[in-house]
Amino acid sequence: MTSEEKKAAAPRREWPLWEVFVRSRSGLDHKHCGSLHAADAKMAIQLARDVYTRRQEGTSVWVARSDHIVASDPRDKDMYFDPMEDKVYRHPTFYRLPDSVDHM
Repeated sequence: MTSEEKKAAAPRREWPLWEVFVRSRSGLDHKHCGSLHAADAKMAIQLARDVYTRRQEGTSVWVARSDHIVASDPRDKDMYFDPMEDKVYRHPTFYRLPDSVDHM
């Protein structure tokens, strides 16, 4: 096997995928803008700045490796986002107001 054949047969290593979040102005939330491949966090920040912020529109950039993000399963949404009907202490009628409070 020649060296060219070895190169072709060798598994190709790609840089890891990074998710990019940009805050457009102070006081606003970071928004997911997209993804990019980079060798490390420093390179990911630099590439994110170049690709996702133009005309000085960003004030902050976050990057996170895609394989480090953990998400809930959409099929489990009821477990996470139900209004918690079984927890009566979350309802205002659970609490007794003092007699001195008559304007609520």
